[in-house]
Amino acid sequence: MAVHHGGAAERREVYTIDPRRNRTGAASDKHFFIHPGSDTALALAMMHVIVAERLHDADYVERHTSGFDGLRERVREWTPQRAAELTGIAAEEIVGLAREYATTRPAAIRLNLGLQRSERGAMAVRTIALLPALTGSWKDIGGGLQLSTSQTFQLNRANLERADLQEKSLGRPARLVNMVQLGSALTTLADPPVKALVVYNSNPAAVAPNQNAVLAGLRRDDLFTVVLEQFQNDTADHADILLPSTTFLEHTDLYLAYGHHYLQLARPALAPPGEARSNVEVFRALAARMGFVDPCFADSDDDMIRTLLDSPHPFVNGITLEELDRERSVRLRLPEPFQPFAEGGFGTADGKCHFHAETLDYTPPVESRHGDRELLASYPLEMISPKNDDSMNSTFGNRDGVDRQTAVLHIAADDARKRGIADADQVRIWNGRGSCLLIARVDDTVRAGVVCAPAVRWGKRAAGGRSANALTSERLTDAGGGATFYSCLVEVERIGD
Repeated sequence: MAVHHGGAAERREVYTIDPRRNRTGAASDKHFFIHPGSDTALALAMMHVIVAERLHDADYVERHTSGFDGLRERVREWTPQRAAELTGIAAEEIVGLAREYATTRPAAIRLNLGLQRSERGAMAVRTIALLPALTGSWKDIGGGLQLSTSQTFQLNRANLERADLQEKSLGRPARLVNMVQLGSALTTLADPPVKALVVYNSNPAAVAPNQNAVLAGLRRDDLFTVVLEQFQNDTADHADILLPSTTFLEHTDLYLAYGHHYLQLARPALAPPGEARSNVEVFRALAARMGFVDPCFADSDDDMIRTLLDSPHPFVNGITLEELDRERSVRLRLPEPFQPFAEGGFGTADGKCHFHAETLDYTPPVESRHGDRELLASYPLEMISPKNDDSMNSTFGNRDGVDRQTAVLHIAADDARKRGIADADQVRIWNGRGSCLLIARVDDTVRAGVVCAPAVRWGKRAAGGRSANALTSERLTDAGGGATFYSCLVEVERIGD
């Protein structure tokens, strides 16, 4: 997103870079269709233009960054023409975008979570995050970059995240299993195999990748499954014990944020219905029944909130439960305006942003148009599965409106024509992991070669009992162990009358 102030009349321009033209893209001044997972190539090419044309902020780079000479050499090979082939964005558009970004004051980049859901997601975030350091836009009020404000909430988690309690009980560190690989964990993990599963605040039967493996694991006769839920969702259907859980309206909670700097306290607005209990209350009672005697297991909700607030970090220090009870929302103790990197302060030993250009590179995801050629020959379409417009997760998949949004596959007219698909046809989407049935929406929200299946549908509401996650893989991102929902090759066919 570029924000431009010009003369007496204030002018703002919003640009969106996304494989799909969503509501934000439709409302933007310009939308750039980019091939899924190729964002790193675009950022490197933008740096090529900015450095070659000396549009970088030489003073900021000199005082607050390290490794510029290496960066200049690295991006020399990343010409706009090279990036155009990988990204699908024309070379002249890349040049124009780079020039406009570098010369606009203030200029802000707003990343979001979809960027990370590629096999190259971590590198993409890292590379894009170097752009404001190169142009010095961190100096400007309203400039810089934001992915999430969550790291400003420097609470005292150390006294609640107690790995020592696990080791005390087990005599060893607890085994950690990445939920992205839940399907394999439930079907192949051994020494020992997973014999019990407790699910809360999630619906893995719908949201986890490699859905067929997840469902096979949940159907195991020897797996004891407990689900804490408010709805009879896909995972709850597999529960041996289903415990009614409170909603956010019925229990005390402390809320952080992704996009602002306010700490918020919620007290119950309603009494819990029936036998519903909060997750914390269930685990507290379970710990008592299992004989755990550490004092922390008896902590009340307020006790735990006080522990979190007992932080020496200047952003949090001095915020009390009493203040939150009185105000309901309290801004973190941040300066106004808050410009954390205007004078460096990047958290490194010397406070500088280190480019580390020798490790900057881009390799297309295995499941992409420039990835595994043999795989692409069988499955020539790249599928993305972004959130639908009315829910951030699967919680409201029982609502007809949400189900209608997640029951469709957006496909470009050229791709539909080649396959004899018309708008509103039922289509089968498949690859080597599975298939699902959706309704075709032939429109211009995606370019040829990309299809979009809004997430997250409850499989129980779908013909065939599967959703888009029957197609996604357990492959992890290049760092952080994230899911690669948007690195997914598929084929599509029309289902007969």
